[in-house]
Formats: sequence, structure tokens, C-alpha cells
Amino acid sequence: MSDMQKLLEPVNSFLHCETPDEWVNKAKKTENLQLILTDHLMAELKAAQTALWLIRKYAVDKKSGDALLAWLKPYEDFIYRKEGDLDKLAKNLKFSKSVVPESDSQLGQDLINKMILLINEELHHFYQVLEIMQSRGIPYKNITAGRYAKGLMTHVRTHEPETLIDKLICGAYIEARSCERFAKLAPYLDDELNKFYVSLLRSEARHYQDYLALAQSVAESDISERVKFFGEVEAELISSPDTDFKFHSGRPLK
Repeated sequence: MSDMQKLLEPVNSFLHCETPDEWVNKAKKTENLQLILTDHLMAELKAAQTALWLIRKYAVDKKSGDALLAWLKPYEDFIYRKEGDLDKLAKNLKFSKSVVPESDSQLGQDLINKMILLINEELHHFYQVLEIMQSRGIPYKNITAGRYAKGLMTHVRTHEPETLIDKLICGAYIEARSCERFAKLAPYLDDELNKFYVSLLRSEARHYQDYLALAQSVAESDISERVKFFGEVEAELISSPDTDFKFHSGRPLK
């Protein structure tokens, strides 16, 4: 078994279905590269925003939360206001300030450590995707969000700590699916993109495990049934027909 197969084995076991061949066949077409890269860019920012939201909501005070918001601001300015460039983003890749958990935080330092590492990596990936796009003359254009994340979040319970548990489980599935799709698509891409997508696998595989570990640490009982429930929801979103082709979309209609 190759190193990649060993890395992907737990990811594939965690997911309840494989990406349909129809999605891979459409995603590998040259004319869809701009959409795939643009949606990938957006996905990296959304992953960082989700992790940041979790830290601010559940682990730190307002001062630390504001410092974390400032970390993401150049990336959000670029996406939502079309301000800034690679040089400006490069100056804000790492978070150097110390963040202290609130005394009553249930997860505290563990959540902070895992999520700040995740944000660091997602912002670095964002920078790398944008660098590739610009080197190929692919402009950034706004695109609408697909149904995937919303389809998962629709099932999140509305009372704590169940809300947090469910959001962490959703995060695990989003990261695991990203990992699986990078691996599915990489062999059909040019050398630069192939190497780039393969390089993302290790961090994405760890991210889903971090989310699951945090979810179990919050819960007072076993979460396996809830994990199974979201696995079935996620698999339905991935395997059912989808009119809106995106990086995390379902089975293309054509």
C-alpha cells in the first residue's frame, strides 16, 4: 500500500460514498478549471472563517476575537471588496499574537490550538491557489455558493452543546470530502496542479480528525450515531443529482 493510500484509507472509511465518476469527468475538463480553482479558493476562506467563528464563539474574549478577525480581514477584503493583492496577503499569513482562552470555555486551549493551526493552513492554501490562478491569467470572479455546506448545516440542532457538536461533525465531513476530492482529481491535472493537490492531502486528512476529536470532547456521550447521521446526509448531497457544478457539488446532470 502506498503512502497516499494509507493516508486516504481512514478518510474513505469515514465517508459514506465515493465521489461519482461523473463529477470527476466534468471537473477534469480544461474549460472547468477556472470554476474549480475559484470555488477552491472560496472554500479555503470559508474553512478559515468557520474555524475563526468557533474560536470566537466558544473559546476567547472579545479582545482576542477582534485580533483574530483582523487576521482574516485582508483575505475577506480581497474576496468581497476586491481590495489588496498577493503581497498584502503574504504579510498576513501567520498569526503571531497569543490567544488566551476564557476561564469558562469548555474546550479552551485545545480548540484554539487546533483551529489556529487549521486557519494558518487554510490561508496558506488560499494564497497558493490565488498564486496559481494569477500565474495562469485566471481572474478572480464572484461565484455563488453551492448547496453542500448549507445542506449539512440545515440539520444542526439549535441548543447547546448539541449545536457545537453538530457543527464540528459537519466540519469533519467537509474536510474529509475535500481530501477525497483532491485525491480523485489530482491524477487528471497538469504536473503543477497535481503536485499541489497531492500536497494538500495530509493537512486535510488531519483537519477532519481534529474536528471529530473536538466533537467527542464536547459530548457527554458517544457521538457515533450523530456522526453516522451526518455521514448519510453528506453522502446524499454528494451522490444525488445537482444542477450547480462546484467543488463540493453532487452528481452533475450533464
